[in-house]
Amino acid sequence: MKGQFSVLFLLACVLLLFSQKSRAQQEKDSVIVEENWKIDYGSKGIELRAPDNKYLLQIQSRLQFRFATPSDNDPVTFNDFNGQQNSVFKINRSRLKVGGHAYKPWLKYYWEYELGRSNLLDFRVMIEKWEWLNLKLGQWKVEFSRERRISSGGQQLVDRSILNRNFTVDRQQGVELYGRLRDKGALDFSYWAGVFTGTGRGARDNDDKNLMYFGRLQWNFLGEALGFKSVDFEIHQKPAAIIAVAGVTNRSAFTRFSSAGGGVLAGFEEQQPGQYRMNQVNLETALMYKGLSWQSEFHTKEIVDHFNNNQKSNLTGYYLQAGYLAHQSINWWPEPLEMAARFAHYDPSEVSDYNLDEVSLAFNWFFKQHKNKLSMEVSNFDYETPQANVENEWRFRVQWDISF
Repeated sequence: MKGQFSVLFLLACVLLLFSQKSRAQQEKDSVIVEENWKIDYGSKGIELRAPDNKYLLQIQSRLQFRFATPSDNDPVTFNDFNGQQNSVFKINRSRLKVGGHAYKPWLKYYWEYELGRSNLLDFRVMIEKWEWLNLKLGQWKVEFSRERRISSGGQQLVDRSILNRNFTVDRQQGVELYGRLRDKGALDFSYWAGVFTGTGRGARDNDDKNLMYFGRLQWNFLGEALGFKSVDFEIHQKPAAIIAVAGVTNRSAFTRFSSAGGGVLAGFEEQQPGQYRMNQVNLETALMYKGLSWQSEFHTKEIVDHFNNNQKSNLTGYYLQAGYLAHQSINWWPEPLEMAARFAHYDPSEVSDYNLDEVSLAFNWFFKQHKNKLSMEVSNFDYETPQANVENEWRFRVQWDISF
């Protein structure tokens, strides 16, 4: 009996020793695996990458601080020029961005959350295995307008022009095919074609049986796609330029969209499911060369009121914008300093009897390109009607935009 106990005790000791050794080996292996994961900081924030690159997680936060006087909002009506105006200092945007890929490098994901307003802005999955054919599902800013598609943190001026409120398609939920078709020389095109619910950001239902249909064709006639960006940080030694045309049609209760979702333009306050058919076209250009950047958009928008004798209304507008990193030609000009200017014209004369012009001048100091920049902007708004002509309405804004 005593011998049996000794054998059992010895066996228990061996098993315990083996268990401890096995656990130590597992911990060692775990450390080795963790050491093979790569943690870095890149253009999209903190990056955690798997050893085989099958998984990538990118996390970035962004804050935008703004001071504006006499107010921050673009004027929309005549009363905006004569109403109460208050200077403001505010945290204009506070974003959390998460993206990367999973399982395969070409299976990508991205979501973006606005912390200040508790809004989920973007959530999408992209299959980008081939250059000529890609697929995207979820919610994002439709590529209808260059100005809107460029991030608010990537703008040359403090914010977008007076056209944005009236013509942007903004964020929608749906599915899209896109890609780049190119051969040698000028045979170089990018395309986007999507189908969306058509009721804006955060909408979980459609208001009728109709969907939004969108298409964009971009000619990269100098051989570079020239993505959605506004500043020539690369200092192109050869010019890069695009011409694009985009169209969208949608029937819903809404006549405008924003990051808040579906909304209404002045003169279309009545909202019934499927009441308005919107047909929009945008002609767009962009150019970058030796620190000079250019972009423009020409918009037309037709609104058909199906509940009031199919009454048609047309809105038009355009903007011209340019920026220059002047150290390319002026020796004493600081390298981080950019000068930018914009002229925008909005004409809703078939809906409301006025025209609105915007002239803006801005200076950007890039500490770390768009990831850390200080902007100063002065704007003049000219609101004209047959009864009144309001001139010299000025606005001044300073903004610090920083990403971590």
